Amino acid sequence: MSALTFTLKKTLVQKLDVSALTPDILADKSPAEVSATNLPYGKQTLRADEFFDISGTDSKQIVFENANAKIDYIGAGLKTGSITINGDAGAFLGFQMKQGEIVLNGNAADFAACAMAGGLLRINGDVGDFLGAALIGDKKGMKGGTVLVSGNTGERTGDQMRRGMILIEGNAGKYCASRMLAGTIGVLGDVGEYVGYGMRRGTLLLTKKPQMHATLQDCGTHTLPYLSLMFKSFSALPSKFAKINQNRVQRYAGDLANDGKGEILVLK
Repeated sequence: MSALTFTLKKTLVQKLDVSALTPDILADKSPAEVSATNLPYGKQTLRADEFFDISGTDSKQIVFENANAKIDYIGAGLKTGSITINGDAGAFLGFQMKQGEIVLNGNAADFAACAMAGGLLRINGDVGDFLGAALIGDKKGMKGGTVLVSGNTGERTGDQMRRGMILIEGNAGKYCASRMLAGTIGVLGDVGEYVGYGMRRGTLLLTKKPQMHATLQDCGTHTLPYLSLMFKSFSALPSKFAKINQNRVQRYAGDLANDGKGEILVLK
């Protein structure tokens, strides 16, 4: 069987919610039932086949072709299977994702991996603000899983992040790891101002020293053996992080204004 493929055929003026197009929801549905799946579009609700040419039958593997930033909630609540997106994705990519794998070959808008609890999200491009963050009004962001980003991320990456891992090969914007509760964020490029602002716990792994604000404490240079175990876990990932093997770091603790149990490690 070939992958169930949704090829966008219509110019989108409003935002399109495709949270209903996941392997979990479409399992065992006939082609006619898949085509008739209702999708919110602005103030309307329209059939999936009004937006997409639909081909293939294997709902465990879903592919979006010609995707763009007006398509929101791709892979929301994903529990099993895989989703591949060729093009860009809108907001809330992988929202509340629990298991499975999503691969985006393009850029993502804001709130990617919002409230994510498990699985693997690979973004081969850039991401907007609030990657792995909490839903507005919630107190817990990403709760598990792994996010790999080959490009840059916007502001508030990992805001209120609770568990899991975010690895960024490019740069991260302002307030990276803001209000972070636990988990791991790695950034190979530059990091913007106010890094670790309000951070309570967790680890932020950097290759370049960022601009530090007043409530981050320099703890000196250390060799941390546990980093060898962390980097070993990176070795199988399709990421530049797989090549890191050093464990000598400059360590900073903080945010001292908010318990101060988080750590920022800058590789030497």
